[in-house]
Parts: sequence; C-alpha cells; structure tokens
Amino acid sequence: MDSRAKVIFHDKEWEVEPGRTIREVVVSLGLDPYEVLALKEKKIVTDQTVIQPGDEIRLVNVISGG
Repeated sequence: MDSRAKVIFHDKEWEVEPGRTIREVVVSLGLDPYEVLALKEKKIVTDQTVIQPGDEIRLVNVISGG
C-alpha cells in the first residue's frame, strides 16, 4: 500500500504526507479552506478528516448562487 496520499485540484496534483487534516493540507497549498470542498471516493468529507495513506482527495470549488 502506498504510504503517500494524493490531493487533486483542477489540473494540479500534490503528493502529501498522511496524518494531517484536509484543512491543514489545503492551507499549506495556499488555498482558502472556505472556497473548496473535499471529496474522497466521490463523497464530501469534512476539512477535519485526517488523510490516510493511499487516499486520493479531490478538491472542488464551492459554488453558491442566489
């Protein structure tokens, strides 16, 4: 099993160390945690989710309308 995890946002991809929360990783990448949602296995997960080895986390923009 891969000991790294992958974070994908648009056309960018990063390998990250497991054991950090999604929020910590999002901030470390210079992204605003209030502007992205995290998906794991096509399901929304909270920014407090701890990234596990082999995870693939896809970040998508939050879109709101009125």
